[in-house]
Amino acid sequence: MARKSWRNHLWIVTCVYFLLGLYNITFAWLGLVFFLTPLLIAIFKGDKTYCNKYCDRGRLFRFLGSRLGVSRGKPMPAWLKSRWFRYLFMAYFLGMFGSVVAVTYLVASQARELDSAVKLFQALRLPLDMTHSTGAFPDWAMQFSFGFYSLMLTSLTLGLITMLLFKPRSWCVYCPMGTMTQTICRLKRKGCSE
Repeated sequence: MARKSWRNHLWIVTCVYFLLGLYNITFAWLGLVFFLTPLLIAIFKGDKTYCNKYCDRGRLFRFLGSRLGVSRGKPMPAWLKSRWFRYLFMAYFLGMFGSVVAVTYLVASQARELDSAVKLFQALRLPLDMTHSTGAFPDWAMQFSFGFYSLMLTSLTLGLITMLLFKPRSWCVYCPMGTMTQTICRLKRKGCSE
């Protein structure tokens, strides 16, 4: 029997991240690790090691879809795998991240008040009573927490939907981080595979 790798349990990291955020929204800042690590690895190593070996979200979808059998296992439609869709989707997510940063700036400059809501697609307010310590952190830090947690929850939701409808790791095909690291690899001319 083959020895199981510790990496097979990285799905727990995703669960812990979202649970910590529900406990206290300021834990959302930890999500920057998931945001920056794949980019830094692609920049300095010129490959997609993070996506291929360490991505906790991909491991979660594999665990749920393959191990627990909740995925239909159907192939993805061609348009969902197309280059134009992946780059359009990456631009959409970068736009959402830019919006999070812009609103955070507005709160920091006191041009806008703190919006303590978690939203899917930055539009659908979720009925969650998110805990945070009033006054323990500046409002701009709290605003970033709510915005970034919303962004991470939106991507998780989309990944779960495509995992249910198609193959377990369908999210990985159009993941904005995967597309960004692929682009970095191409720019470095290291020949990462698509």
